[in-house]
Amino acid sequence: MIKKYLIVGSGLFGAVFAHEAAKRGNKVTVIEKRDHIAGNIYTKEVDGIQVHQYGAHIFHTSNKEVWDYVHQFADFNRYTNSPVANYKGHMYNLPFNMNTFTQMWGIKTPQEALAKINEQRQEMAGKEPKNLEEQAISLIGRDIYEKLIKGYTEKQWGRKATELPAFIIKRLPVRLIYDNNYFNDDYQGIPIGGYTKMVKNMLDEPNITVELNTDFFDKKEEYLKNYDKIVYTGMIDKFFDYKLGELEYRSLRFETEEKNIDNYQGNAVINYTEAEIPYTRIIEHKHFEFGKGDEGKTIITREYPADWKRGEEPYYPVNNARNNELYKQYRELAQKESSRVVFGGRLGQYKYYNMDQVIAASLESVKDEFDKQ
Repeated sequence: MIKKYLIVGSGLFGAVFAHEAAKRGNKVTVIEKRDHIAGNIYTKEVDGIQVHQYGAHIFHTSNKEVWDYVHQFADFNRYTNSPVANYKGHMYNLPFNMNTFTQMWGIKTPQEALAKINEQRQEMAGKEPKNLEEQAISLIGRDIYEKLIKGYTEKQWGRKATELPAFIIKRLPVRLIYDNNYFNDDYQGIPIGGYTKMVKNMLDEPNITVELNTDFFDKKEEYLKNYDKIVYTGMIDKFFDYKLGELEYRSLRFETEEKNIDNYQGNAVINYTEAEIPYTRIIEHKHFEFGKGDEGKTIITREYPADWKRGEEPYYPVNNARNNELYKQYRELAQKESSRVVFGGRLGQYKYYNMDQVIAASLESVKDEFDKQ
């Protein structure tokens, strides 16, 4: 039976679900409160450069099903994420590998690096880490913690590392080889032509209508009445009018600037790990595409973490014990709505998803909706 679906949000979760619902002959309307599709992975061409408007997005996965799925909608380049950390003018390769240890300590062999790390980890010997600071030191030692983790993390979360729970850093990647590839996944890259083009291809189905500048909450009850099913990718607590209390989110602020030079910083992502610099990183977008773009032009973006409050854009959940417990209560309310509403994405499922995980979760919801009937 053909149904009418309303998809709230045109990010990856919504776009995948919309594509699959329409492909099965259903009538799909996608509403988006912004003036563009693709949610936070939106890219816009400026000076021949695909600018990541809401922060760097590097697609990576070991899930071949997801990798094959996205290739229906885009070809990917071979970009490899190799960020660099700037601590008070000293540059360190990431993730923590032999390049980092050589830059930090002047050592030359894996044995020397491991000995140095183990020596510094002794500070926490026999102690159970009670917070993020102690957890990080127990894993990597004080030098790397102080220079490359502490300031960055405190800026990111807006509170002291000693006030953050230890579980935020369950493990840290430590490689005793010279390897700057940040991700261990089998597949990695960025869509040629940008993410917006990829999402546009997902939504390019005859049964899909897209309405921009349209806020679900302006006509919530009308939408609930007029559609057979709603796929909601906004904040779960807002859907229920915060009736159980407010979940915490972190927000971001971006300063984007055009520079009249070919190459500003020599890398796509440079993290600024000292506390005194208010932004966490500078992104130079043309390096995601190996320098492609107009001659003598480059675009950079400074990324500032920010506290979230109502009316601002939430970017990721704060998955501490208090919020996770509150989310469980909201999830129980959501389950009671499951016959008419699917909750999805980072905000709808209150989970810090990578892009491949969002797609996998959306495909799982598609199976639940269409293949288990």
